[in-house]
Amino acid sequence: MPVNVEIKAYISDIQALRKTAEKLSDAGCTTLKQEDTFFVTPAGRLKLRQSQDAKAQLIYYKRSDQTGPKVSNYHVSVTDDAENLKMTLEMAYGIKGSVKKTRYLYMVGQTRVHVDSVEGLGDFMELEVQMKPGQALDEGQEIANDLMTKLGIKESDLIEVAYMDLILEKQTSNGN
Repeated sequence: MPVNVEIKAYISDIQALRKTAEKLSDAGCTTLKQEDTFFVTPAGRLKLRQSQDAKAQLIYYKRSDQTGPKVSNYHVSVTDDAENLKMTLEMAYGIKGSVKKTRYLYMVGQTRVHVDSVEGLGDFMELEVQMKPGQALDEGQEIANDLMTKLGIKESDLIEVAYMDLILEKQTSNGN
């Protein structure tokens, strides 16, 4: 399975962070409108990512919920028939919920810098250091920490969980 080292954080000024990410980026910005449908699973997370600009992706990943750099093992399968796959997975496992976002993607070396505006939640930054085969996890964590500093992300901004978890938490606290 491929491996990422990830960091996720709240951000207060999306425009400032986008400007900084643009300066660090190797290739400028790609804007994506995405909807992730999460399914109930006994372990890990399973989501179907749909975007108007690309084929849908079924993504399974395992990642611990902790602040700071964390290892994520994942597998991606591409599909041309997202709606049929979604219906099949809903019938088999049930839908946990969905996340809609506008994602501004910047590539900085081997790292995907996501600046996300998430519907109903706010603005976030996510780093995904895409580990090379045989590369030490410590090196990935150093890359993530260095970028976090360059982007002005403080330790207090970090979050442990996925957007889906934050949405479910918000719904529970609102009594929905």
